[in-house]
Amino acid sequence: MADRLTMQDPRTQYPQPPFPQQPQEAPGIASKMDPKPDHGETSYKGSGKLGGRKALITGGDSGIGRAAAIAYAREGADVAIVYLAAEEADAKEVVALIEAEGRKALALPGDVKDEAFCRAAVQQTVDAFGGLDVLVVNAGRQQTRPTVADISTDDFDQTMKTNVYALHWFVQAAVPHLPVGAAVITTASVQGYDPSDNLLDYATTKAAIVAYTKGLAKQLIEKGIRANVVAPGPFWTVLQPSGGQPQEMVETFGSKSHFGRPGQPVEIAPVYVLLASQEGSYITGEVYGVTGGAGVA
Repeated sequence: MADRLTMQDPRTQYPQPPFPQQPQEAPGIASKMDPKPDHGETSYKGSGKLGGRKALITGGDSGIGRAAAIAYAREGADVAIVYLAAEEADAKEVVALIEAEGRKALALPGDVKDEAFCRAAVQQTVDAFGGLDVLVVNAGRQQTRPTVADISTDDFDQTMKTNVYALHWFVQAAVPHLPVGAAVITTASVQGYDPSDNLLDYATTKAAIVAYTKGLAKQLIEKGIRANVVAPGPFWTVLQPSGGQPQEMVETFGSKSHFGRPGQPVEIAPVYVLLASQEGSYITGEVYGVTGGAGVA
């Protein structure tokens, strides 16, 4: 993996396309990707910015959620991760990485489309850690569909429930437990501002996440709690080859960014750390774009 601390050309710091076609059944396993994503397993160095915090991250087994989980543990937090049972292999790796930092890890397999599971996951985290300080709602469903006619009601329902309903359920369950100084962080996308024609349902949910979080921030600041959005551009995660993009687009994924490559999950982890930490004390209701130069509006 690239040395993240040495000054260098960011365009060539990480792998550039073309990449091999690599179809996987959703939700996919990160360890099967070629090239393997850098989630920070060896490259992220912590400095105690989240010492003693208790965090819950949905979609924490792979991709951006995995990078945030690793970074949070290296910054001193105990971390619970939510993931689908099919992602157990990836989740075990993350748990081991968290525990290697001397932090508590909590594995919470289940389906975020299930309201009861979402609410139970929050309570289990509070019970295991003795509280909850940071909620990262990151789990997402993205399945490419060429035309509006190809998006079935079931497709639309699954995407809405995974990306939007679950956000509401986790937030509603978590807020009563969040202390003054806590943080809520959601994951939207550049798709919420500049939607691709093959991702209509996904893009719709990402725009909704922005609106929900900005409104939530106005409520929560009255409790001394901050809420912010991270809006990624093209990141090399298992979401892409497992149905998120057509395989021919996987081959060239990220090539249209200003960097000529996709971002690696570890490159966005510091934003999640900032928004969770006290260093972000004057940041709420904001959308942080990490898009490879595309912007978020």
